[in-house]
Order: sequence, then C-alpha cells, then structure tokens
Amino acid sequence: MSNFKELLDNNARFAETDAKEKVPAIPFIPNKQVYVLTCIDPRVDPAATMGLELGDAIVARTVGGRANQSFLDDLAWISYLHETKTPDAEWFEIAVVHHTDCGSALMADPELRKGFVELGFDDAEIRRTAVVEPSDTVPVDVQAILDAPTVSGRIKVSGYRYDVKTGRLEQVAAPRSRDGR
Repeated sequence: MSNFKELLDNNARFAETDAKEKVPAIPFIPNKQVYVLTCIDPRVDPAATMGLELGDAIVARTVGGRANQSFLDDLAWISYLHETKTPDAEWFEIAVVHHTDCGSALMADPELRKGFVELGFDDAEIRRTAVVEPSDTVPVDVQAILDAPTVSGRIKVSGYRYDVKTGRLEQVAAPRSRDGR
C-alpha cells in the first residue's frame, strides 16, 4: 500500500468541509498578509508551528529556508503581480525562518560537500546554503531579499530563528522594507 493513501483519504475528508471557501479572493494577497520562507524540514511546517490555515499565507520552502535565486524569482513574480494588479492593496510581510539543528548544516562539512560537488554542484553555493546558526544566516537572507532589484521595495521583510527543541520563534531581524514604508 502507498504511503500516500492516508493523505488521499485525508483530502477526501477535507474536500467535504468549507475550508476551501475561506481562501483569499486574490491569490497573491494571503488572508494574514504574510509570506513565509522556511526550510523543507518536516519539523518546521508553518501550518503547525504558526497555526496557519489554508489561504492565510504564501509559504515557500527551500533547503535551509534560504533566499536562493529560485525563491527570489518567485517573489519577484508575486510582487510584480501585486504592483500591476492590486497596486493600492496592503502589502504582505515576508518572514524568513531558519531553524536549529538544520540538516543543511551538513553542507558546511568539506568532506561531505566534496562528493556533492563532484556530482556537478557549485561548492561556493553549497557552502552558502548551510545553516549552522540561524541567528547568523537569517539577517543575510533578509538583506538578500531587500537588495533583490526585481522584488518590490514596498515589501517588509523580517527574520526569525525557530528552535526545534522548544518550538519557539525568536525575532532576529525586525520588519523593514527597502523603501522605508
């Protein structure tokens, strides 16, 4: 039996609820006006750790929760839509969330990284992806988002460290935007 069978059963029960009717009318303006960037680690699911419901937030998940080029491209598209389709609507805040005990920290190990580089990956990029101490990497990604020329300067960006042992978020970068709004 497939591991996905239980999820399909869960989906069937979900489809019978009214939850899908509580989504935002404009898909790129989430109900809670937040866009969360976090890690792919299943221990840091923002729906569980932040109590988010369907439609409350845009959620992007990357290795380490890093603001890589793919994430920045997606964010550029969303901010372009916002500026062109809903220029007077309230802007969302992006929350960058890195966590303790992140598996991406293994990318800091030169011996382990060497084998991955031999598969054709860029060594410098892999080293940059490593989250050894979230309090150090969160401000780097907050600044990367603020500096991205293709992302609207109206977006506020904040940063948080999530502790997988305590389940608590700690702010390490206060909300700010490039244009000061």
